Amino acid sequence: MTETFDLVVIGGGVGGLVTASVAGQLGLRVALVEKSGKLGGDCLHTGCVPSKTLIRSAEIAWAARESGRFGVAAELGRVDLAAVMDRVREVIDTIQVHDDPERFRSYGVDVIFAHARFADAQTVVAGDRRLIGRRILIATGSRPAVPLVPGLAEAGYWTNETVFDQRELPDRLAVMGGGPIGLELAQAFARLGSQVTVLEMAERILPREDPELTAELERQLRADGVDVRTATAVEAVETRDGMRRLHCRSGDEVATIEADHILVAAGRAPKVDGLDLERAGVTVEEGRIPVDARMRTSVRHIHACGDVCGTYPFTHVVEYQAGVVIANVVFRLPKKADYRVIPWVTYTAPELAHVGLTEAAAREQGYAVQIARFRFGDVDRALAEGSTAGLLKMVIYRGRILGASILGPHAGELIHELVLAMQARIKVKHLSGAVHAYPTLAQIHRRAVNTLYADRLYSPMTRRVVGWIQRLVP
Repeated sequence: MTETFDLVVIGGGVGGLVTASVAGQLGLRVALVEKSGKLGGDCLHTGCVPSKTLIRSAEIAWAARESGRFGVAAELGRVDLAAVMDRVREVIDTIQVHDDPERFRSYGVDVIFAHARFADAQTVVAGDRRLIGRRILIATGSRPAVPLVPGLAEAGYWTNETVFDQRELPDRLAVMGGGPIGLELAQAFARLGSQVTVLEMAERILPREDPELTAELERQLRADGVDVRTATAVEAVETRDGMRRLHCRSGDEVATIEADHILVAAGRAPKVDGLDLERAGVTVEEGRIPVDARMRTSVRHIHACGDVCGTYPFTHVVEYQAGVVIANVVFRLPKKADYRVIPWVTYTAPELAHVGLTEAAAREQGYAVQIARFRFGDVDRALAEGSTAGLLKMVIYRGRILGASILGPHAGELIHELVLAMQARIKVKHLSGAVHAYPTLAQIHRRAVNTLYADRLYSPMTRRVVGWIQRLVP
């Protein structure tokens, strides 16, 4: 059966759903093809939503253990991981209602659960249906990247796609990867009661972040009981009596880590296999689909967005990219993606949020920058809450923010004041002049900027000027 559509969308994650729903409600004939049998994508089922729900349970466990610091006597028994994962499932199911296929069908979208592949540049085969699209969007997302370590497959391992199905808390967990996913889950399991070891090949955790802040985060993770080992490669895995033994190397040193289970969090790989992209003439480079600023592939009427493009693997970015696709496909407006101000957050405790350039990146690009820092230990609300670890670091050039990093409580919420300032190109003096409610964590923005003016304000010259004013003006 061959049918013609204004838009064929491959992938039922955030990018595909946003694009299909808008196009359908605006009267386009839209087909949405999803392979897994359910809508919502990785973010809902195996990524953002379940991980943040698990992290919240881990925070409660940590608070119970630390309750004595707050003058409250509480005791925590062994954590019931099955009950924790039941709550994770409840949250997913609640949000899943918004991604009900019938909702999208009510928008006029033909939702098809089948494997999609290209027959040619205009035709997508989905099961026994042939879909001819005037425009086509590829939004298939990504999957966990699994390193080729001898014995790993035989030993068995978890990824973010399987970890939320577990029912028993492991006594010992080895996490391969010190990126955002690995660190978030490592700390969560440590707070729930597991003995956790993180094995990261790079010289430091989170290599894209500011090293000043990642060094402090690493200290906090260690304080939570996470054994962080950087510059460490897993060379082989063996299983003996049901136990995994990870043989590791760090320079000339070798070590063996024993664990009940292994969690692989070694990055993501775009889902391009099985699409038969060569039949459509779509270029694939290094396993991803390159696109231009209008989200067009090498075939102009075929667009792609999200993780499959390998740009920024964040849900908020694919939602933004979907808006670019909608402008081009639905309204025929030549809108281009602008990644100048893209925030991201690692949801450890404390959280690490970032936007724009780091200090090192700014200096490498030739900017003579000023650095404004302020620690949460000097913010009254942080003291009241007992969450004083971390700092705000702003990278400033000619009075405007080039980038900022926040390590601290609720950093993922606090970063957005700086995102807006960068987006609107607001000078930092306006942050200093804005009245911030007391006591709030957000005061850290004003306090950080004020450090830039302190030397000038209390300089000998300013003191002389004030003296003249007092003598001359009655």
